[in-house]
Amino acid sequence: MRILQPHPGIYAYYDGRVPGHRFMEGENWVDDGAIALGIATYAVVEGDEALVYDTHVSPEHGALIRSHLDGLGVSKITIIYSHWHLDHVAGTSAFAGCDVIANDKTARHLAMRQIAIEAGDYDGPPAINPLILPTQTFTGKLELSLATRRIVLIEVNVHSDDATVLWLPDERILLAGDTVEDPLTYVDEPAELAHHLRDLDRLAVLGPRYILPDHGAPETIAKGGFGPEVIGAMKRYIQWLMALETNPDQANETPEHILSADVDAGTLKWFEAYREVHAANVASVLKLYGHA
Repeated sequence: MRILQPHPGIYAYYDGRVPGHRFMEGENWVDDGAIALGIATYAVVEGDEALVYDTHVSPEHGALIRSHLDGLGVSKITIIYSHWHLDHVAGTSAFAGCDVIANDKTARHLAMRQIAIEAGDYDGPPAINPLILPTQTFTGKLELSLATRRIVLIEVNVHSDDATVLWLPDERILLAGDTVEDPLTYVDEPAELAHHLRDLDRLAVLGPRYILPDHGAPETIAKGGFGPEVIGAMKRYIQWLMALETNPDQANETPEHILSADVDAGTLKWFEAYREVHAANVASVLKLYGHA
């Protein structure tokens, strides 16, 4: 795991996109998903306080994050879940005694699946046991303060119906979770694509200067993150997927062709592991529209 610092007081804990590197032997959701694609989780630090935005893919990763924060003199940590997917909540057991904040939908998703997740039966191994459920929930928006920093948690429906983004309005920095992804988004809920577009517009209206996703090129994250144009790139890809309803033959286009304008502009960087993500997106959308 590499520790990056894209902005003062903001740390990114990045693992993956390293050829030949695996977390464990055999098929597993850590290596075959998060590590293959590359994943960052974040901490916002002010003095002896920190907000940890997602706890990474394992308790070992969580422990490394907590050790780093201990070294910075942090004594009070609050956890924020960006959404319920396993690669964002697996490390929370390393943060014993810390409050965990999520929106109501995230709490319901996790509670509904808790038994299967703890048994390693949901998406397969490794199990997350214990799975730490939120201790505080909200709906819509929650405003927090971290010393002099204003922080707003905003609930949106992008990628999953329970997404929470972390917005720093004074610095215009958006910690986006999986609502923005480089080079393309994984579509977990194809029936919600129109809603995803509307909520991406809501994020654009915030006027972010920097966007830090959980999945993206580490060199871009290290330099401060993506610009606001990445939101438009996500919208264009989703619109391409939606067009499969009336033009299913376009499913034969390669992802490099679909993303070429945004890659050429430097907004996105093609990464080969996303070829399988794109194929899964196309299959799920074609099935939704009755073309599979």
